[in-house]
Amino acid sequence: MSDTKSSLLPRQVADAYVDDLISLDPILGTYLGTADSHPRLPDFSPAGQEAVAELARTTLAKLDEAERLPGGDSDAERRCARLLRERLTAELAVHEADEGLRAVSNIHSPVHSIREAFTLTPTATEDDWAAVAKRLRAVPAAVEGYRASLDAGLERKLFAGPRQTETFIGQLTEWVGQDGGWFAEFAGGGPQSLRTELSAAAAAATDSFARLRDWMRDVYAPAVEGAPDTVGRERYARWSRYFNGTDLDLDEAYAYGWSEYHRLRAEMETEAQRILPGCASPWEALAHLDEHGTHIEGVEEVRDWLQRLMDEAIEALDGTHFELAERVRRVESRIAPPGGAAAPYYTGPSEDFSRPGCTWLPTMGLNRFPVYDLVSTWYHEGVPGHHLQLAQWTHVADQLSRYQATVGMVSANCEGWALYAERLMDELGFLGDAERRLGYLDAQMMRACRVIVDIGMHLELEIPADSPYRPGERWTPAYAQEFFGNHSGRPADFVESELTRYLSMPGQAIGYKLGERAWLLGREAARRAHGSSFDAKAWHMAALSQGSLGLDDLVDELSKL
Repeated sequence: MSDTKSSLLPRQVADAYVDDLISLDPILGTYLGTADSHPRLPDFSPAGQEAVAELARTTLAKLDEAERLPGGDSDAERRCARLLRERLTAELAVHEADEGLRAVSNIHSPVHSIREAFTLTPTATEDDWAAVAKRLRAVPAAVEGYRASLDAGLERKLFAGPRQTETFIGQLTEWVGQDGGWFAEFAGGGPQSLRTELSAAAAAATDSFARLRDWMRDVYAPAVEGAPDTVGRERYARWSRYFNGTDLDLDEAYAYGWSEYHRLRAEMETEAQRILPGCASPWEALAHLDEHGTHIEGVEEVRDWLQRLMDEAIEALDGTHFELAERVRRVESRIAPPGGAAAPYYTGPSEDFSRPGCTWLPTMGLNRFPVYDLVSTWYHEGVPGHHLQLAQWTHVADQLSRYQATVGMVSANCEGWALYAERLMDELGFLGDAERRLGYLDAQMMRACRVIVDIGMHLELEIPADSPYRPGERWTPAYAQEFFGNHSGRPADFVESELTRYLSMPGQAIGYKLGERAWLLGREAARRAHGSSFDAKAWHMAALSQGSLGLDDLVDELSKL
């Protein structure tokens, strides 16, 4: 642990916390580019989880002292202190409810973190691969710690849902594979001098995944059979605070989701007629585009095309709507490893930018990709979405604190910015083509439907009378999947993957739309305050340079810029 003294100000307390957290969570260290983290993995056991919680408790006590010091109440220190206190308090609430003892998901679990860590571990040199070999040898212990946590959850009757359990078992089976599995394929890229060591370590890692899969199938799945997939209002509120940085009025948020649904439905019906005159619904027009719209053929070809899309966005936006540092301008398009969830995602740059920010496309075995489904998604994941925000945080970390630029990230802030970025590109005319604009509206509709079904099914709310779908009935996961599928241009496997994600990450999916609302409210307030002198470029850069904020603080801070 670092020697954090009581004379430190809040930003120094926050950064000391990051140093100590990296020592407990070397996967975080790899994300940040800390070289001595690369050979190691975290302790996912109950004891390991408690060590992280105890660090949070001691940090909060140090923060109390720091805020009383001269200078501890300055604007810069105050913002960091509020974020640190809110984040650690939310994380402790999740921990103290033993949520870490039932962390089974199709997208966000210790095992998913282990696998993703290898995709970000440097592999340029023989020393890098030696660190990979050490990390591969650490996989069995990390997996066993995770299994011990799930076992403790079973003893306390804290169950994950059967649906996410079944999906997770299927993912483990795919990662184990038939010919050495994912780890063997990854390790096969290493140098000949380490081939024997890498092969043996990869085999041990694969075997640990196989043993976890067998235990999940033979012990865990039978034990959770019949358990609910949904979490109820109390657990949902706790997770909602964790992902959104505020205590939401969930009933108001549910109503907002429906209001956005009706607004977007009307826009989609207008746009669909431009593509397929006389069509019965927007999704008939989207199905038409699946067959007859613009497509990219080939996996490498779509990767190249997405790279060009981001490069073109940077060229068009830099100097006009943003002012980008040269290292922020670098972003890479990559293909996601097989076996994960269906949704694209982004990983940020290392702190020194030696590893760039990257967008990742899961191909789901496809070789043909409709353009309408990609453009606004890459504005969301790449530029001007996640990449510009998270890379800018990294770029200005020395002016904030390391914590505000990295570990303190609030999901709804980032997802809200990325959805705002899609809307911004529409406002700027980048989606004038009918195919691209209907695809954008479909993506917006997906986020509105997320608010409806995520809150609706977990809280078992009533479907309103003006709904075209089952008015007056109460939500179930089966209804949620059917509704989502009826209002999405995406294939059935994507819809199924999404619903499993919402069941295993309650409260996260609503942050896109609710976060976007916060960003729009903040921009409008700043525009009213400045009047005709409002400078969108200056506002964007100031907004992107203030680091992480929860929704409690976001609108207020954006309004002052």
